[in-house]
Amino acid sequence: MTTTLDDDARLAVDLVREAATLAARIREDGLDVERKTSGSDVVTQADTAAERLIVDRLTAERPDDAIVGEEGASRPGTSGRTWVIDPVDGTYNFTRGSDWWCSALALHDRDDVLLGAVHHAAQARSWVGGPDLPSTRDGVRLAPLPATPPEARCAVTYLHPPFYASEVGRAFARALQQVGTLRMLGSGTMDCMAVAGGQWDVLLQHSVADWDRLPGAAIVRGAGGDSVVVRAAGVDWTVTGAPAAVADVRAALLDG
Repeated sequence: MTTTLDDDARLAVDLVREAATLAARIREDGLDVERKTSGSDVVTQADTAAERLIVDRLTAERPDDAIVGEEGASRPGTSGRTWVIDPVDGTYNFTRGSDWWCSALALHDRDDVLLGAVHHAAQARSWVGGPDLPSTRDGVRLAPLPATPPEARCAVTYLHPPFYASEVGRAFARALQQVGTLRMLGSGTMDCMAVAGGQWDVLLQHSVADWDRLPGAAIVRGAGGDSVVVRAAGVDWTVTGAPAAVADVRAALLDG
């Protein structure tokens, strides 16, 4: 049976909603927290259970597609398409009782991302969209992104403290000259949903994995925004948001 992008979008929304609902229920029952690479890089049984839920359903409904999950799920495919899963984006927030977290996934082929889907359990809101799929929140099309002047722009980001006194930190400082204020909230994908909704203007973050980058980038692009990856100060920076803000931040990063 041939599936359309709309079919994939409906499936993606179902998957992230189910995963986020499961993760929230597990958090209510109590979490077992394990450290991965650092004190703030953590994983819980909710992450692994939510990822397993998504993988099981994709295996049944999209058996020819490949799968890559943040928590280790991996399956080759024959279709040329890959589902990238972030079962809980913002796990540190999730473990500390903050509601700024979500479940997210993206679908891409060999050329580009096709769609992203996100569910925010705290507000029971779902987003889906992509470059050829106008982005929606709970079925309502998102408004065009605002063209905010640099001095009034808000950037959202995540930068570990050790990077500030380094070449990476200097590149970061150059980029911040293109915005008026800054927020660090702890979930890059949720930050992108705020960008897609016009609350903030641009996301800036370096060394971002596909499961952290693609869902939000797809939805912002489906709302008329841009998302680029640029090499500066020895690392790859993801810059996602309103087109003019992305262009200005990209140029500032490269100005070193």
